[in-house]
Amino acid sequence: MSVAGVEGRDQHGNTTFLIASENEPDQEPKKEGMKNAGDMRTGEEEHEEEDDDEEYYSPPERQIVVGICSMTKKSQSKPMTQIMERMCKFEYITVVIFPEEVILNEPVERWPLCDCLISFHSKGTNERFPLDKAVEYAKLRNPLLINDLKMQYYIQDRREVYRILQEEGIDLPRYAVLTRDPDRPEECNLVEGEDQVEVNGEVFPKPFVEKPVCAEDHNVYIYYPTSAGGGSQRLFRKIGSRSSVYSPESSVRKTGSYIYEEFMPTDGTDVKVYTVGPDYAHAEARKSPALDGKVERDSEGKEIRYPVMLTAMEKLVARKVCLAFKQTVCGFDLLRANGHSYVCDVNGFSFVKNSMKYYDDCAKVLGNMVMRELAPQFHIPWSIPMEAEDIPIVPTTSGTMMELRCVIAIIRHGDRTPKQKMKMEVRHPLFFELFEKYGGYKSGKLKLKKPKQLQEVLDIARLLLAELGQHTDCEIEEKKGKLEQLKTVLEMYGHFSGINRKVQLTYLPNGQPKASSEEEEGPKEGPSLLLVLKWGGELTPAGRVQAEELGRAFRCMYPGGQGDYAGFPGCGLLRLHSTYRHDLKIYASDEGRVQMTAAAFAKGLLALEGELTPILVQMVKSANMNGMLDSDSESLTDCQQRVKARLHGIMQKDQDFTEADYEKLAPTGSPSLVNSMKIIGNPVRTCDKVYALIQSLNSQIRKRLEDPKSANLQLYHSETLELMLQRWSKLERDFRNKSGRYDISKIPDIYDCVKYDTQHNSTLGLEDTLELFRLSRALADIVIPQEYGINTSEKLDIAQAYCLPLMKKIQLDLQRTHEDEAVNKLHPLWFRYSRGVMSPGRHVRTRLYFTSESHVHSLLSIFRYGGLLDVVKDQQWKQAMDYLGAVPELNYMTQIVIMLYEDNNKDPSSEERFHVELHFSPGVKGCEDEEKIPLGFGFRPASAENQEKQTNQGSLEDLSEDEPDRALPISEVNSIRRSPLIRNLKTSSMEVLSEASSSSPGYSSKGTSYRLFPTCSRQSSEIKPPGLGFEGCSMVPSIYPLETLHNSLSLKQVDEFLNAVCEDSSDAHAKTMKALSALFDTSSQGYGQTPTYPPPRALSSSESPVRTHAHPPGYCSASPSTVSSAGPSTHNSVNQ
Repeated sequence: MSVAGVEGRDQHGNTTFLIASENEPDQEPKKEGMKNAGDMRTGEEEHEEEDDDEEYYSPPERQIVVGICSMTKKSQSKPMTQIMERMCKFEYITVVIFPEEVILNEPVERWPLCDCLISFHSKGTNERFPLDKAVEYAKLRNPLLINDLKMQYYIQDRREVYRILQEEGIDLPRYAVLTRDPDRPEECNLVEGEDQVEVNGEVFPKPFVEKPVCAEDHNVYIYYPTSAGGGSQRLFRKIGSRSSVYSPESSVRKTGSYIYEEFMPTDGTDVKVYTVGPDYAHAEARKSPALDGKVERDSEGKEIRYPVMLTAMEKLVARKVCLAFKQTVCGFDLLRANGHSYVCDVNGFSFVKNSMKYYDDCAKVLGNMVMRELAPQFHIPWSIPMEAEDIPIVPTTSGTMMELRCVIAIIRHGDRTPKQKMKMEVRHPLFFELFEKYGGYKSGKLKLKKPKQLQEVLDIARLLLAELGQHTDCEIEEKKGKLEQLKTVLEMYGHFSGINRKVQLTYLPNGQPKASSEEEEGPKEGPSLLLVLKWGGELTPAGRVQAEELGRAFRCMYPGGQGDYAGFPGCGLLRLHSTYRHDLKIYASDEGRVQMTAAAFAKGLLALEGELTPILVQMVKSANMNGMLDSDSESLTDCQQRVKARLHGIMQKDQDFTEADYEKLAPTGSPSLVNSMKIIGNPVRTCDKVYALIQSLNSQIRKRLEDPKSANLQLYHSETLELMLQRWSKLERDFRNKSGRYDISKIPDIYDCVKYDTQHNSTLGLEDTLELFRLSRALADIVIPQEYGINTSEKLDIAQAYCLPLMKKIQLDLQRTHEDEAVNKLHPLWFRYSRGVMSPGRHVRTRLYFTSESHVHSLLSIFRYGGLLDVVKDQQWKQAMDYLGAVPELNYMTQIVIMLYEDNNKDPSSEERFHVELHFSPGVKGCEDEEKIPLGFGFRPASAENQEKQTNQGSLEDLSEDEPDRALPISEVNSIRRSPLIRNLKTSSMEVLSEASSSSPGYSSKGTSYRLFPTCSRQSSEIKPPGLGFEGCSMVPSIYPLETLHNSLSLKQVDEFLNAVCEDSSDAHAKTMKALSALFDTSSQGYGQTPTYPPPRALSSSESPVRTHAHPPGYCSASPSTVSSAGPSTHNSVNQ
C-alpha cells in the first residue's frame, strides 16, 4: 500500500501531500490536497500508528476527508481532477482517491477512511465496478454520500428509470416494455407489422425506437417506415468518429428484452443536462447520433457541444430528476419536440467536459455542501456563506438594497463595415419571373437573402452580360456597368450568406421617374422592378470584442456580479443563471450584424466558449415579428418622408444658417444640434468642401495603387485598396449630380466611410481625412437625428411608427412573462407576485433586445418626449434631459436599460413596493481627435462623505474642465484586466475602484466615476503587432458606462406611461398627421425616398454651447469609467 513519490511541504516544512508514482502517464497529476489511498490511513492502521508522527502528518485542524471511489479511468480523468483540485482549495477539505486495485482486491475494512464518499458505478478497463462492495463500505463507515449508492442499481435498468420518471410526473416518450422472461410470458406479446409493432397491446408506428432494458447496452435501434425507404439506424457507443450506422434491416430483434418507444422529431440535436445538486444544472447540445452517425469534433478531436438555455420547466425537471434518483451529480438526456421536453435517459454520475466555468461551479457547490453537512459535526469554524443567487438582493443607485426582479435592455449592434447600396431599374422578363416565383406580387416587394435565391440573381446577371457582349444592339435595358457591379458583389467571398448581402425587388407599375444622377435617361413606359443590392455592414472583429466585453460588464448588475471568483468577474450571474433563478431571453432583428452582436454579447455575459454561430443558433431568437426590432427603410411613414423633404430643402440653401433656420432645424434647442449648425455655417459651401476632400482622397488612393509597394496592401478586415477606391468613387459620383446640387441622403454614407477609415485604416496616412471626418460629422449630426423628427410631435409620431410593438413588449415584460411559462409570471402590484424569495418560481428575468439605430432613436424619443416625467417639477429628469441633449451620437452598442426592483420591506399593495430605474449609455466612444465629450451625472447615493464633493459637479458647462478619457496603452491593459470590482459598503453604492485608478500615475481619485458599470479593459485576442497591416493594431474604442437617467420611478408610473403611449396609437397617429400637414412646405413635395442614415458622431465638448442649471443632491460628474477593449480598432456609423 505504501507509495513512493514526491513530497509536498508547507511553509513550516511539514508534509501535506504525496504525488503518487501510481499515476499513469496519460492521467492528470494530482495537486496539493489530493492524495492516493497509500498516503492515508486505512481502518486497520488507525490505531497502529498513533505514535508515529514521522510517518503521517496531521494538520492542526480536523480535516474533512472526501473519498473518491470509482474506477481509475473515471477517478483520474481530467474533469474529476479539475474539480477535486478546486475542492482542495477549501481550507478544511482533503481529497483521497481510492486506487482501483484496492477497490477490486481489498476487503472494505481495508479501504481508506473518509467522511464524505463520492462513489459511482462504471465499467473499468477490464472489470466492472463492484457496487456491492461500495454499498457494504457505506454501511460500515456511514460517510456522507454525494450520490446514493442503492439507487444506482435502478439506474442500470431502463425499465426502473422509466418507472421512476413516470412516478415523478416527468414527461417521457410513450413507451412499452417487452420482457422476454419464461416466468413472465404475459409481458412478451409482440406483433410485428410492415410499418408498425404492437407491444403488449400498445401500437408503435414507424419510426419507433428499440432500446435494450440494460442501460449499459448502447445498441439502440431506430426503425424507419417503408415510405421513407425502410431499414434502421443502429446507434452504439462512439467508436472514433462514428456513433451510428444505417442498416437495411427492418425487422426488430427477436432475442432479449427491450423498451419500445415513440420516436420524437427533434431538430437534430440532443440536449445533455448535468446537475450538481437540485438547484444547479448545466446544459449542452450535441448533434444527435441518429442524424447521420458522424461525430462532430473540433480541432482537438473533442466532440463539439453547443451551449443551451434551459426553460423554467426544464430546470424544474432537472431538479426532479436529481431528487428522484438521489444523485447529486447526475446527467440525463432531454429531447425537445413538439413544443415539449422529454427525458429519454438518466445516466447517473456524469461530468461536463472542457468547461472551466462548470468546474468552478461544481467544486463550489460540492464544497459548500460538504462543509454545510459536516463542519458542525466536527466543530470546524465555518460559517455558511450567503450565496448571491439565493436571495437576489443588490444595491440600487439610490443607495438602498432591493431584490432585483427584471432587467430589460435595448442595445444597438456593434462596429461594422460601411453599408453599401446600389439601385437599378430592371425590365427583363427573367427578373419578373423571379419576382413571381417567390411571391413578390402579393405585397409588391420581395427580399432575397437565401443562397439559392442569390444564385438565381447572379445567374440572370451573368446571362444578361453575356448577351450584351454578343449583341451590342440588343434591347436589354439593364445598364452594363450596374450589371457588372451586381455580378461582382454577388461573387464576393466565394459563397453566399444572407448575413452580408441581400437583394430587394420592388414592383413599379409605371416605371421609375428620374431621381438622381445615376439615372442618365428619362423614364420609360410600362411596369418595371426596382432592384436594390445591399452589401457590407458586417460585424467587424472590433464589434465582436465590444459586444463580448459589454456582456461581461453587464454581469455587475446582478446579484454577486461585483465579485471575482476563480478568475471570473461577475460569477454571481453565471451561478444565478445555472441555478434556475435567471430567466433569460435574447432577441435580435434579422440583420446579420445585429444577430452576431447578440451572440457575442451572450458569449461574454454567460462566459460561453467557442464560435458565435452555434451560440446564435441556440440562444438568440429572431424577433422579426410585427416589426418589433426590424424596420423597412424603403417604406418610410408619410411623416418621415415629409420631414426628410423639408430637411433636404433647408440643407440646399447656399447661405449661412439664419435664426429662422435654427428655429426650423433645432426647435428643441439640442446643444449638439446647435453646435453642428454653427460649425457648418453655409451648408452648400460645406458640401463643396466635403466633395473636394473626397476627390482628393480618391486621387491619393489611385496614386497608392500605382505604387508597386502598395498594390497588394491589405487593409482592415481583409479589404484591398481597390475595394476602398470603389467605395469612395461611388460616393464621389453620387454625392453631386450633373446640375451641381448635392444629394443630402449621401451624407450619412460619407460619414460612415470616413469614420471607418479614420479608425481602422489610419496607417495609410491619407491627407485631410480628419478634416473630412470633422465636416461630414457635423453634417451627419444634423441629418441623422432629425430624420426621426424635427419637432416634438414629429419625433413622437415617427417613434411610434418604428417601435410601438417593442414598447408593448417592454410593458408585458414588466408586468409578466409574455411566453407561456407560468412559473415565471411577474404580475406587479398584486400580492401573489410576492412569493417567498426562496421559492423555485422566483426569478430574475432578463430580456435583451438587439436592434438598429432607428429603434434606439425612436425608443429614446418616446422616453424623452412622451410625457414620462415633467422637467419643471422633477429636477433629476431635467438633468437627464440636459445630458441627453448634449449627447451628439447614438453610437454602436448604445444601451437603454430598464431595471425593476422589489422592496420586500414595503407593503405588497404599496406603490413603493416596486422600484424602476432608467439608465442610458451612448455606446462606443468616438475617434481619437475627440478630446472632450459630454459626461453624464453618474448618480451616487447621498451621504455625508458625498456632500463635500457636490460643489459644481455634474454640469454640462464644466465639460472643458473634465479630463479626457484616454485609451490605455497596451502595457497597461493587462495590469488592470483582473482588477476586482469593489462595492463601497459605506454608502451602499456601486463605486468602482480599480487598482489602476488608485495606484497608477495619472489616475487620481477624482477620476472615479459612480456609475452602474465598472472599469474593465481587455486586450483582444485578435490584436497583432504594429506593422502587420492586417486586422489592425489599434485599441478597440471603449464604451461609455451606463448613466442613470432616473432612479426613483414607481412601477405604476412606468406602466401608466407605457399604456398611454401604446393605446389608441392609430388615433394618435391620425391626429398628429392632420396637425402636421399644415406645417409642411408644398414646394418640398416630390422629394424622393432617401435611405436611412447612419448615426451622428460625438462632437468635442469644447464646441458645445454653455448651459447653466442647478444640480440635485447626490449628483457628481467625473471622467467616465469605461468598458474598454484592446484589439482591432472600431469604425462607426450607420445602422439599421
